[in-house]
Amino acid sequence: MLPRLSNACRINQWFAFITTLGVLTSSSSFAEIIDYHQHLYSPEAGARSSPGPKGIDAGFLVAQLDAAGIQRAVVLSVAYSFSNPNKPPAPDEYAHVMAENDWTSAQVAKYPERLLGFCSVNPLKSYALQEIARCAKDPNLRTGLKLHFGNSDVNVDNPEHLAQVREVFRAANQHRMAITVHMHANIDRHRPYGAKEARIFLDQLLPEAPDVTVQIAHLAGGGGYDDPTIDAALSVFVEAIERKDPRMKNVYFDACGIAIPGMWEDKAGLIVKRIRQIGIKQVLYGSDAATPNNLPKDALERWHRLPLTQDEFRAIENNVAPYLTDWLRRAHAN
Repeated sequence: MLPRLSNACRINQWFAFITTLGVLTSSSSFAEIIDYHQHLYSPEAGARSSPGPKGIDAGFLVAQLDAAGIQRAVVLSVAYSFSNPNKPPAPDEYAHVMAENDWTSAQVAKYPERLLGFCSVNPLKSYALQEIARCAKDPNLRTGLKLHFGNSDVNVDNPEHLAQVREVFRAANQHRMAITVHMHANIDRHRPYGAKEARIFLDQLLPEAPDVTVQIAHLAGGGGYDDPTIDAALSVFVEAIERKDPRMKNVYFDACGIAIPGMWEDKAGLIVKRIRQIGIKQVLYGSDAATPNNLPKDALERWHRLPLTQDEFRAIENNVAPYLTDWLRRAHAN
């Protein structure tokens, strides 16, 4: 005859059972791969970029996420690409920027439990604050703002640029929009980038957005890790974390595009060291746009070539950034 269980034992067994089923609403129940760095391209944006004239729509992206076993993704609008100084100028530029943000909003709305959208804009443009305020009213874009310093040719060593970007950070904070920022400067125009620029970011920009998550893309680089200026910049943040600088409390880093073939292998040990110094809980997974040579399944496989442990891979891929918590709760409730 089996011993009779006490009420406490029965409660503990039931708790363990429902936890295993994943029906609890704590963040630990969100054990799924989340891609924090994805893009969609309208046909117009695709024609200006590598995705090509058909662009990348939500249906295609979700099918590719399924093939990779990735449950959810943050979609960063590429509206900023219409003001890229390295591309031919777009006629009626702001109209194209609004249209791309609206198209992204409509696309993610087709998969509200799989995709979450971010607005984007070139922070140096006169319409930047207006577009941020407009996006803040859109339920499909109001979670966050994507800034691309490289494609917007932001030079934080330029006092005018810095003042404009500080205003944009301040606006995002006021609208409670998380910020994902590609902070590496424009490579084609040889803008300065390294430790000095990272310190400017830490000292001048982060204090303008103290209440929202700031996600620094590509581990402070632009993809790969072969350029020594990337480690110089990232080291500034690592040192700030190690001295418990309060400005780093809401800062996360995505590891999107690090494992580009030929651009990281001899720095493998250094990359892993930096990830561990940042802290596994502060690193997010991302695979970047689902182009033919970078489909999510392939990007995920390349990511797993880094010499992290399986537990570390799993933790990073399952991390829940603060700006996703409410959305994930709603998605799991449906």
